[in-house]
Amino acid sequence: MATVKEMRTRIGSVKSTQKITKALQMVAAAKLRRAQQTADAARPYAQRMSAIISNLAAGVSGPSAPLLLAGTGSDRRQLVIVATSDRGLAGAFNSSIVRAARLKIAALIEAGKDVKIITIGRKARDQLRRQYGERFVESYELGLKAPNLALVQPIARRVLDSYMHGEFDVVTLIYSRFKSVVTQIPTVKQLIPAEVEPAQGASVFYDYEPDEETILTELLPQNISVQLLSAILENQAGFFASQMAAMDNATRNAGEMIKALTIQMNRTRQAKITTELIEIIAGAAAV
Repeated sequence: MATVKEMRTRIGSVKSTQKITKALQMVAAAKLRRAQQTADAARPYAQRMSAIISNLAAGVSGPSAPLLLAGTGSDRRQLVIVATSDRGLAGAFNSSIVRAARLKIAALIEAGKDVKIITIGRKARDQLRRQYGERFVESYELGLKAPNLALVQPIARRVLDSYMHGEFDVVTLIYSRFKSVVTQIPTVKQLIPAEVEPAQGASVFYDYEPDEETILTELLPQNISVQLLSAILENQAGFFASQMAAMDNATRNAGEMIKALTIQMNRTRQAKITTELIEIIAGAAAV
């Protein structure tokens, strides 16, 4: 059994850990609000761009359709982009994204596809490298800078150049969509060929100038950067929400551990005092 001194040392250690988890919780809560506002502000832009592409795609077909929309006619060569955070201490946030990526990659490999992987975020790289390291094409780290188009454009350019050179037929993005503070949804989204969403409600037809093919040729490459940025912003909001919840749980667990250790220490001390008193009384009675 541990001595009173050892238990005091352990209680002090747990209290120090509790201070750290409490500080991390407060920092995550402060950053969550801004990240959530940024993700909410970027979401309509990405959704509207997808809607415009769907509207334009309705008037384009056959050989005139851009390659990013029509595809190569094959799906044998697959590129999977897995986006997580660089840091941990966020519960199952990163693991849930990697789990969805593993399921997708395993299904593609089982179907006989040639799968390559690009990771965005250190956690995706570390968790997938041991199992699929030979399939890696590139790994990117987000760093401490706020996500912006300048951050994702090199990634988008790498993906577009590879696709245009015939290295891939289909490009899929896996990230976590922020729904609420307690809910983040791992999402699998096809980037190339661009998914055309069916029109909802009454169809509206527009006359475009220049023609649809020219606009799509300019818009589709930009859409890759926009969708990547939107995914990273969603990830950022989900990460801070998960970290805040995880650190709150850790702080409460530390408090419960301190209470349990304090009770155990007091009982040990009382038992030691009782034993010493019994020895003194027994010695006095013997005299």
